[in-house]
Amino acid sequence: MCWIIPVNLLALFSTHFRRKPEPDHLRRGHLGESAAKDHLKQQGLKFLAANYAGRSGEIDLVFRDHECLVFVEVKARSRNSWTRPASAVDDAKQRRLSRTALQYLGEIGNPRVTFRFDIVEVVLDEDAVGEVRHLPNAFPLHHRHRYV
Repeated sequence: MCWIIPVNLLALFSTHFRRKPEPDHLRRGHLGESAAKDHLKQQGLKFLAANYAGRSGEIDLVFRDHECLVFVEVKARSRNSWTRPASAVDDAKQRRLSRTALQYLGEIGNPRVTFRFDIVEVVLDEDAVGEVRHLPNAFPLHHRHRYV
């Protein structure tokens, strides 16, 4: 038995289910996170999680470096940007990342473990990764928070 589907119905169906192009800022963000993840793996860090979403915000990547947890904020910018990508991690962003990291630690049982916050800058040339800069221990746990 053969089904005959009218061409206009097929076109309508394929148009309805076609994926919409991803916005540029999301595409750059995914490219940056992928490059950062690969770079940190090459440095010997063990990947644990991506895009952890807590009540206070999101942590891009979580790694383990020996006995230390590493919370990573990835910032991707084009080469012709006026400022360094890490400059976007201001005091308010550090406070949100600190709160979210504490939520992550709470979800895994508040282990007695040291942790740090790293920033990975990804500099893009058009739609390709031009440079990856890892800034380990970029900032401490925000002074408004404590981990006991």
